[in-house]
Amino acid sequence: MTQLPVLVDVADGVARITLNRPDRGNALNQAMADALLEAALRTANDGGVRCVVLTGAGRMFCVGGDVTDFAGNSAGIGAFLQRLAGTLHQAMTVFASMNKPMICLVNGPAAGAGLSMAISGDIVLADPSAHFTAAYLGIGLTPDGGMTWLLPRLVGLRQAQDIILTNRRVEANEAAAIGLVTRVVEENALAREGSELATRLASGAVASMGAARKLLQESFASGLASQMDRELTAIAFAGESAEGREGVRAFLERRPPAFRNDP
Repeated sequence: MTQLPVLVDVADGVARITLNRPDRGNALNQAMADALLEAALRTANDGGVRCVVLTGAGRMFCVGGDVTDFAGNSAGIGAFLQRLAGTLHQAMTVFASMNKPMICLVNGPAAGAGLSMAISGDIVLADPSAHFTAAYLGIGLTPDGGMTWLLPRLVGLRQAQDIILTNRRVEANEAAAIGLVTRVVEENALAREGSELATRLASGAVASMGAARKLLQESFASGLASQMDRELTAIAFAGESAEGREGVRAFLERRPPAFRNDP
């Protein structure tokens, strides 16, 4: 029986996407990239999905690209890498632009494209066993998966230069200290804390979360005045929305808002 390279489970408004090549450290090959893009498109466009969770099967989150495949396609490596990275980039773009939050649960080491995927969530929880390595320059390649965009924004340019150029390993606690991940959870608590967080986000004002994540993405390319213009447009729209009306009504009635029931 063929093992699916990516698993997708949807329940109670939460889509759990699992990289599923544990015997290969969840190394990214073309089949996995294709499946990840399909999963991204499916969950981003499913109105019943209110939160997306990305994690890895087994002891690793993702060790990066499958270098064995690189070697096997050495005659046409440029075209091979362009297709592989291009597919990954499409998936990452869908995740980044969807109107719902994304959580990454880093269950173990993340390297190369695995690092790019691991830090792409709005909230990133890491197991104590997790560690992070850029890895690319160790095999004479350059970063992909959005790493050179994400890293400087999360940890600053100096830290990003150090992590990428020296190829050093960042342990879980340091990753939390420098802002690479949101926090490190206690041992054996990742699945439970991730599930609780996903449930909480899925019951929240998801449309407004989607607007907020877009504002955050735009902020580094905006001046203060133009960013406040965007905020003005967004809050006016949110105030007119079913979520905004329910949130205000619930606050005044001193009850929890029922965002899940909004269209």
